[in-house]
Amino acid sequence: MADLFNKSSAKSAPGAKSSADKNSYSAKDIEVLEGLEPVRHRPGMYIGGTDSAAMHHLVAEVLDNSMDEAVAGHADHIELELGPDNVVTVRDNGRGIPVDPHPKFKNKSALEVILTTLHSGGKFSNKVYETSGGLHGVGVSVVNALSDRLDVEVTRDKTLYKQSYSRGVPKGPLKQVGATPKKSGTSITFHPDPEIFTDKHDFSPARLYRMARSKAYLFRGVEIRWKCDPSLISPKDNVPTEETIHFPGGLADFLASHLEGRETLITKPFTGNVTLGSDTGGKIEWAVNWVAEGEGINSSYCNTVPTPMGGTHEAGMRTGLTRALKAYGELAGNRRATQITSDDVMDGACVLLSLFMRNPQFQGQTKEKLASVEAAKMVESTIKDHFDHWLSGDPTTANDLLNAIIDRAEERLREKKAKEFNRKTATRRLRLPGKLADCSRNAADGTEIFLVEGDSAGGSAKSARNRETQAILPLRGKILNVASASTDKLQGNQEIADLALALGCGVGSRFDVSKLRYERVIIMTDADVDGAHIASLLITFFYREMRGLIDHGHLYLAQPPLYRITQGGTTVYARDDAHKEELLKTTFKGRGKIDISRFKGLGEMPPMQLRETTMDQSKRILLRITIPESERDLTEERVESLMGRKPELRLAFIQEYAPSVRELDL
Repeated sequence: MADLFNKSSAKSAPGAKSSADKNSYSAKDIEVLEGLEPVRHRPGMYIGGTDSAAMHHLVAEVLDNSMDEAVAGHADHIELELGPDNVVTVRDNGRGIPVDPHPKFKNKSALEVILTTLHSGGKFSNKVYETSGGLHGVGVSVVNALSDRLDVEVTRDKTLYKQSYSRGVPKGPLKQVGATPKKSGTSITFHPDPEIFTDKHDFSPARLYRMARSKAYLFRGVEIRWKCDPSLISPKDNVPTEETIHFPGGLADFLASHLEGRETLITKPFTGNVTLGSDTGGKIEWAVNWVAEGEGINSSYCNTVPTPMGGTHEAGMRTGLTRALKAYGELAGNRRATQITSDDVMDGACVLLSLFMRNPQFQGQTKEKLASVEAAKMVESTIKDHFDHWLSGDPTTANDLLNAIIDRAEERLREKKAKEFNRKTATRRLRLPGKLADCSRNAADGTEIFLVEGDSAGGSAKSARNRETQAILPLRGKILNVASASTDKLQGNQEIADLALALGCGVGSRFDVSKLRYERVIIMTDADVDGAHIASLLITFFYREMRGLIDHGHLYLAQPPLYRITQGGTTVYARDDAHKEELLKTTFKGRGKIDISRFKGLGEMPPMQLRETTMDQSKRILLRITIPESERDLTEERVESLMGRKPELRLAFIQEYAPSVRELDL
């Protein structure tokens, strides 16, 4: 098998095309990637990237296979072990991967076919697994392709077999070791390939431990035996070196653990576990409660695979809960229940949902969102029926919950009315942009709006914000350059229209700073070249169309970090390369092993880190955009030459200042 990563890319390599040959295009230019070559060539297509999250996804792929054996009733315990040097072992006492010759590849065992061939496995029909987390037959083969070492041991009929691989290639034939007391099972030990995961990443004991616990919660019939080398665990991890994890109560235990110490609206949670008819081959388990204050959680799974972006099963849960609660309100004669929306029901809700179904459809190979249309109706009807009975069976609890949610609905309506009254603007007849996540405070004092690039960063920012005072407006890519655009383009640009609508103070000659809906307007873009470009375009827009925003000190630049530097229990964030080098020479000078991770963008940052570094008013750094009186003429000249309609002015600027450039940070 060809190793794509050993091919030379030097321009002077023998056989390289001349400039004349580069214009040719024939059959010999068509490359065919065979076996596991596509995985090594484009790992992001299969595991979402080559960062720490992607590396942890490898463990999930192997663990999911063992969980499928447990869910199918063939295994009752799974071992997950993290050893030194990023070595992970997953064992189960399931049936064991078949080792007999494959009928289509008679010179290969079924085990070797599964580990070296994409789209191979026993999960394409319902003959072997009624439901499973694996769908495409690429999971364990991808792990094999992206590991520089993978050892597999299979026990079948009390006979032990072994085989080793490196980067997807067998190091030798499958060996029959001999008899063993163990009846059956599979053990896979692997080490992620540093050629793929080039930035040094270490498996997180805390993350893997949480993964093990969540799997145990999701299937009450399995026992997961966790083990971790003590040298890998720091005190802040709060992770045991060994533990047998078993939750006979399933998601109900999970919810109780999560809500420990928090006040809830009702004392008895709404829980259930239903096996659907044989025609669907599915099962639904849920646990729901509502917290009195603060935000809830919404965690969903399909065939034990986490779906952090939700999907159709979450939509069904949301609709089922809302319909049942409104129906109960109507039955109880509470007319106020008609004003309840699904947003009111889900406000403060802690929802855990696990769905098992045949042939689920996900968005993307990493399975972050369920797309199966039938899942919505399946979950909705099941949840509504059982919630109807639950509410009717305990009127006291049902009325407490209904009244609390009605109070939230009325508060929402009061806030909406107050906003309409207090924030009345010249554009009030228009609706606020649908993608704007507004803050709840009515007055502009103390509020701020973050302008972020893209829906991904917008999602992280919405989770990280203070809902009372911080609003989020995601913008799609690079907005129009207003300094060079025609009036027609400016008036017809949706992003600029949404931005002006959200701020409410008008543009151009209609600008009125007293109608600004927020005290601070904060541009928050990625800490890279593209982010700087987007920030420049936004500042140009405000300079040309809302100059008073700058003159009155309302415009700011957020300073998100580019690097996260960790050593032991110390974590520091660096704004840019220069800041990183400064920290390495001061804060981390003379220390031991230092882990440096580079953020790819705000959308890649966990909400907690985004809040801590960029949005928390007590910790963040903001740059206020100002124009000194003495530099107003120079500012106008610079905007016109660098952003205006005349490219010759930009060329002249480049030619003038090019000799002073010493280094380009690419």
